[in-house]
Amino acid sequence: MEIINYFESERRDHWLRELSRCDWGAGVYLYELLRDGTFFNAVGEGSRVLLLTEGDELISFCTYAQKDDIQPTELTPWMGFVYTFPQHRGHRYVGLLLEEIRRLAKAQHVEQVYISTNHVGLYEKYGCTYLTQMRDMDGEPSRVYVKHFS
Repeated sequence: MEIINYFESERRDHWLRELSRCDWGAGVYLYELLRDGTFFNAVGEGSRVLLLTEGDELISFCTYAQKDDIQPTELTPWMGFVYTFPQHRGHRYVGLLLEEIRRLAKAQHVEQVYISTNHVGLYEKYGCTYLTQMRDMDGEPSRVYVKHFS
């Protein structure tokens, strides 16, 4: 398995096609942002799309971004758009992506990352702590977690 930064890949067209297989609403939105070239406008310059791959297959993905679906807020950076394709769930692949984010954050001297989700029990497995509930861009309540890196 390998984690690829979408924007550093020479095979962006292939990975974009792989992302288009996602039927989750937020994943579809991420695909559209990438397809339309509006990703950085939505989540901030310097943000990344991390792809967990096995050969030519996309297993799981997420973003490491300045902004996510909780806006406006001063909280940053965010691990967002976290998705594992159904046939690959149950193998703790989110942990591999979170470890890559930890590595990137450490290089930027960032001590924590935030996660917006409606899942209960998923991120706690990876040492994330529930912080608060906030409203997302659609006005819906969302749980906000923080993962401290030390």
